[in-house]
This record gives sequence, structure tokens and C-alpha cells, in this order.
Amino acid sequence: MSHTAHAAQATPTTHTRTRTPAGAGAAAQPLQFHPPRSSPVARHAVAQRVWTVAEVQALLELPFSELMYQAQTVHRAHFDPNQVELATLLSVKTGGCPEDCGYCPQSVHFDTGVEAGKLMAVDQVREAAERAKTAGATRFCMGAAWRAPKDRDVAAVAELVRAVKDTGLEACCTLGMLDEGHAELLREAGLDYYNHNLDTAPDFYGEIISTRDFQDRLDTLVRVRNAGISVCCGGIVGMGESRLQRAGLIAELANLAPYPESVPINHLVKVAGTPLAEQPDLDPLEFVRTIAVARITMPTARVRLSAGRQSMGDAVQALCFVAGANSIFYGEKLLTTPNPDVDADMALLQRLGMKPARAVG
Repeated sequence: MSHTAHAAQATPTTHTRTRTPAGAGAAAQPLQFHPPRSSPVARHAVAQRVWTVAEVQALLELPFSELMYQAQTVHRAHFDPNQVELATLLSVKTGGCPEDCGYCPQSVHFDTGVEAGKLMAVDQVREAAERAKTAGATRFCMGAAWRAPKDRDVAAVAELVRAVKDTGLEACCTLGMLDEGHAELLREAGLDYYNHNLDTAPDFYGEIISTRDFQDRLDTLVRVRNAGISVCCGGIVGMGESRLQRAGLIAELANLAPYPESVPINHLVKVAGTPLAEQPDLDPLEFVRTIAVARITMPTARVRLSAGRQSMGDAVQALCFVAGANSIFYGEKLLTTPNPDVDADMALLQRLGMKPARAVG
């Protein structure tokens, strides 16, 4: 696989094959990839290093102490190594998503007990943002379980963005795929970041999701960039992918032009009823390696230790901070899955001699 710094403009492919989700025992399903309706063109070229998959894999395979040394060296060149950003994530519209992402309890395809709900009211979101700010968060992220929001949905979320911005917090949202003009409406409302994860490597993507293709993700990222909104984009590890495929994910992220300002690295949270519920555990040190390589290949990005922290334990989280993670999702729930509580997070940071980034506003 070759990569360029303009990976977001890759030529789409159309093919049909059988999809067997990574969860054991899942029935094979037909997988139909459709070309995007019209791939947007990035307006700005960026000069940056191009990482091959082989180069990223070589980093993943370094002796652990050498990898940590390199990651910590890069981290210290760009950030205070003892400071961590606190971001809060709120599900503003839960469940009922028509996508079939094998990891997601909000999909209508899986029986996970998650009920579909309506978009939260502006006052409810404003109150949640105020609570997050009081607890020390500097960024407030809103997630809505849509495949692609309609015009009226984007207009409604724009009002939520304005409410969050009124509190003095940075605003981020993740709403699915955006059509032309949607990102501009969100930017005008004050949106700082748009989250749209690549999820996994291109050659593993069809094993996890069949209702969209990899190019769909890239197209939305280009629209967000073209609108002047900062990008939050990462992936999930522990879904049955190989180390080579983890290298492929990191290479894709690092070769976005420019690479994302925020890079959430999620550890699979196994939810009963999803195809990945019985996926074998990933070696925790492999997760730490992934964090370290994200830091080396994207030196100025905020690398977020995201979903899955509750099962890691303090020692693994501490290694992730040494590896270059400098942002966490802060609060007791991530959309629909548990997260360490606020007191536990603050106690861990205190034990490590780390401090939250200063609040904005």
C-alpha cells in the first residue's frame, strides 16, 4: 500500500465481497461498497513528511524502551509532558443509527439494549457544558448517532454549538458524514473541531463496517478542512486487526494533509450484542505502542487516550501518558459506554504529578 500526503483524495473503489465481522461465529453478509456521490477536492496543499506503512510498522516493532524514548522525546519537543487536556463527551442524540459498525451499541442492526432517542434540547446541553467546565474540562464534544445528518439536523446542532461556545468551552461534534455546506454552517456557529474517525486500516475496514466505505470518511474530512474547522480523527484498536493493519491506520492518519489536530486512540469496548463482543483482548502494551507511534508520526497533535480506559488500569494509562498521550475524555460516560469517574481521574493525575490544561474563557 502506498501513501501520499494527500491521502484524503484517494480514488474510490467499487467492489462486492463477503463480510464476516471480526466477532467469532458471525454469519457472512454480502458487502457492497458504493462510490461516493462526489468526492470533494482539498483546497490547500500541505508540505509534511509522508509515512509508509512499512516505516510505521518498523516503529511499532522497536524494542519497547527505545520506542518510549523516541515518543517521549518528540512529545517534550512540542508539549509540556506533565499537562493533559480534559475533554467531555456527551451523546446529544442516542441510538437508532442505520450503520452496522461492528463495535457500536447504537446500531439498529444489533440488540444491545440502547434505545433510540431524540436530539437533546439546547438548555440541557448548555447545563451539561457548564457542569463539564466546572469539573475542569476545556473542550465539550457532542455525538449524535446519525449516518449523515439532514439539513434540519445540522441547523439544530448549530444551536447546540452556540450554547456550548457561550460557556467559554471549545466545541466539537461528531454527527456522521457531512454533505456540502454542512461544515460551513457548523463553522459559522463557532464549531472548533469536527470528529470523524477513520476507525481502522483501509484493508480491514470492510471486516468492521459494510454500510459505508473508507472513501466516505475521507470525503467528510476534506469538507471539514475546506470549511476551516480543525479535525479530530483517530481510530479503534483491538478489533482483531493485525499489527500491520494498525500501522496502516496510523499511516493513513499521519498522511492526511495536514494530519489531525486531535487524534483519539480508542481501545475497543466490548458491548454485549455487537459482533465484536467476544473479541479477544489486545495486549495492553500493544495499545501503548500504538499511542507512542501516533505521537511520533503526528508530533504536534493532541493524542487522546480515549475509549477503553476503564479496563486499562492506572499503570497502563500512566504508560500511555509517557508514550505521548496528552488528552483524555473526562466524565463518567462516553456516549453509551462507561468511563472512569472524575474523582478517579483527578486522583491518578495527582499521583503522576500531572495537571490539567488550563481552562479556556
